[in-house]
Amino acid sequence: MLPDKLQALIGMRHFSGSLRSLKVSQHKVDFSSNDYLGFSKLPLPSTSDSNGATGSRLLSGHTELHSHVENQIAQFHNTPAALLFNSGYDANIGLIPALTDRTDLILFDALVHASLRDGIQLSKAKSLKFRHNDLAHLEILLSKFSDADQREVYVITESVFSMDGDMPQLESMIKLINKYNNVHLILDEAHALGVIGNNGEGLAQKLHLENDIFARVVTYGKAMGAHGAAVLGSSDLKEYLINFARSFIYTTALPQHALLCISNAYRVLLEDQKPVEQLHDNIALFNKLVLQNGLRLRFRESETAIQICTISSNEKVKKVASVLQKEGYDVRAILSPTVLKGEERLRMCLHSFNTKEEITLMLELLAITLQRL
Repeated sequence: MLPDKLQALIGMRHFSGSLRSLKVSQHKVDFSSNDYLGFSKLPLPSTSDSNGATGSRLLSGHTELHSHVENQIAQFHNTPAALLFNSGYDANIGLIPALTDRTDLILFDALVHASLRDGIQLSKAKSLKFRHNDLAHLEILLSKFSDADQREVYVITESVFSMDGDMPQLESMIKLINKYNNVHLILDEAHALGVIGNNGEGLAQKLHLENDIFARVVTYGKAMGAHGAAVLGSSDLKEYLINFARSFIYTTALPQHALLCISNAYRVLLEDQKPVEQLHDNIALFNKLVLQNGLRLRFRESETAIQICTISSNEKVKKVASVLQKEGYDVRAILSPTVLKGEERLRMCLHSFNTKEEITLMLELLAITLQRL
């Protein structure tokens, strides 16, 4: 039996209608996964003799393929070096605590992903959040705290926010950061890789700002259809993380088949622009149809694959999601406390493989359902 206080917490989730559970997708039209380009369905590359990695990379797990894929990643992202981690979560909880100590300061966007928040919590640094995409608030904090005892300051944000689908003013943010000494930007590009830019290279490279960013995190479990992540930065940063990032040092290396999937996804991005172009076309079509169906006040206009329809209250948003799911559309409700109370929403993910008819009919059904609600 669970202890009483844990039973009480589960009971509260039941009572509020926010209890999480695992569900198998039942072959519905996909408007929920992060497989933006359909790369999860790419043919599996031929694997090597080894299925397992045998150990951590500092012991027996490092191979020539690890080096080859890291060089491929660095070349694609126009950066001196890349270091593979087993997931985006591992990358963030390894990178942030490794860089910081008690004398440092972390300033982070209020809506950064849970993995970044956990990395911040694991660090010994003082941390303060700035209002979402609010550069004026960030400047207040930088002007007040950045020069104290010449501490190192790390500003953390994302290219595409996973629950809102919006992006920061990256050029303006970098100009602001460059006004101060000892301030470094960490940019999580998890939902930008494969989506933003002509080849899906991400927001930093689309804006030609990659050389102005201390560390970028790219992950492979979303548009790349694989698994794992990489930290992009200088060769010195890579050497430092090999020695001090605990989630890199104390875990078994990615196996060969995972590396081959990552490598294959990058190859396809370089050789075939059609999936990225089709995704961009679907995003433009979606925004057009939102207007035509009178839904703009419900949606936050987004240039990304993540589209948000706000429906306040867990009960109401679950009811709308249920209607869409019964008609064959895999659209998921995002409930509080995952998002703030009153900001419950449908989170719709667009893909290169969604058809015009699927997008059109789903939005028409949504509009009718909301009118009845």
